[in-house]
Amino acid sequence: MTSPCDPRYASAGDVGAALMLIDSQLKGIRDGRTGTDAEQRALVGRLTGATGPKGVDDVLDGTCTLIFMFMKWLRMAHEAQQKDVVEYVVPNLVASLRMMPASIRAETIPTMAGLLVAAGTGLSPSLWRRQFGDWSRDEMNPLEATALLLAEYINRLTDDPDFATRMISETFADTDDR
Repeated sequence: MTSPCDPRYASAGDVGAALMLIDSQLKGIRDGRTGTDAEQRALVGRLTGATGPKGVDDVLDGTCTLIFMFMKWLRMAHEAQQKDVVEYVVPNLVASLRMMPASIRAETIPTMAGLLVAAGTGLSPSLWRRQFGDWSRDEMNPLEATALLLAEYINRLTDDPDFATRMISETFADTDDR
């Protein structure tokens, strides 16, 4: 029996825009920009403002697709070591989210943990989340932070600061070639 949260039923969304946002954040952090970045916020505003509500939904779905793909890669890497991705990755990321009280509200952390568990068990994070209603404004920063933390986790694991972004880009480039 298939789940209604099976990834084949999910929209991939605008993965390109979501990846661009995450990559821009990662590069900013590596360059020492940890505060509010006016250029980054302007980019987000242009991306979401130009496309309207449908575009925002597409970027949200794209971010969930990134989370799914990052967790899939991490699941395969952990299984190769006979470890459980949920046991090793989720607590680490939840602890990181808890250390960001200025931008991550505590009540949003269980939702982000649920997204990670859903993705880690092969379910679509966006379809899993949709069963609880519309996204709230308070969940936007935690969603972005979750994708960012996953990308950074992968980059540190591979000792390559661009691995996560390159992995996604190459995956979609391979898909386009077919």
